[in-house]
Amino acid sequence: MANLKEIRNRISSVSSTMQITSAMKMVSAAKLKKAQDAITAMRPYAEKLTELLQNVSATLDGDAGGEFTSQREINKVLVVAITSNRGLCGAFNTNVIKQAKLVAESYTGKQVDIFAIGKKGNDILRKTYNVVDNKSEVFDQLSFDNVADIADALTEKFTSGEYDKIEIIYNQFKNAATQIVQTEQFLPLAPIVSDVPVSTGDYIFEPSKEEIVLTLIPKSLKTQLYKAIRDSFASEHGARMTAMHKATDNATELRNQLKLTYNKARQAAITNEILEIVGGAEALKG
Repeated sequence: MANLKEIRNRISSVSSTMQITSAMKMVSAAKLKKAQDAITAMRPYAEKLTELLQNVSATLDGDAGGEFTSQREINKVLVVAITSNRGLCGAFNTNVIKQAKLVAESYTGKQVDIFAIGKKGNDILRKTYNVVDNKSEVFDQLSFDNVADIADALTEKFTSGEYDKIEIIYNQFKNAATQIVQTEQFLPLAPIVSDVPVSTGDYIFEPSKEEIVLTLIPKSLKTQLYKAIRDSFASEHGARMTAMHKATDNATELRNQLKLTYNKARQAAITNEILEIVGGAEALKG
């Protein structure tokens, strides 16, 4: 009977776990819809801003981007790793951390620091690398203004010469089950390459094209970072929903197996009791 009690306790424990994972799945599904709508609505704007920057800068000299396009000898690199503040989302954080380590190792002999956005990445990467800052609180109230402050801080680190190159690593949202790890160069701005023919219409610029480009670049950098964080935010909920769905299915399967084991053990115990009763009755007859 002690064995039956142990199995009952395990069934109760697995059932409780299943209820928790099922609830987390539904919460993530609700949050995913909102986050997915946000990133889907933002992508056309980000693409149009990039297209506008391409069209205006295509007719300018290579140094029109000023300090934002300054190509220096790379001695110090800053890697911006965008993860989540919470776990239970499969390999979501692990993939970004692994990619951050690969990028850092690729700069042999250079100083590589980490700028963490997300508690999970900060907790792991700080054990191996120098984490200069952690902006995990941005997810508490995710807005363009809050992200713009981070983009300004990153831009200042580059333009002041503190770092010669800044890269962003994050999960790009594709669908609830698929997240693609992306590594993008934030600064200096890479040369714009586009297969789409640039419009050569006759435009009147006010102010000058150079001033327009220098105004668009900071806006574009803020939008790029905001899009990356939005992508990561949607990917987190998609990954967590998928992970909790699998966990719920596994818990259900385990519970069914335990119930079958319990029924077999209970049937065996009842059979033994019947045999003992019959044996005792036969002994009394003798």
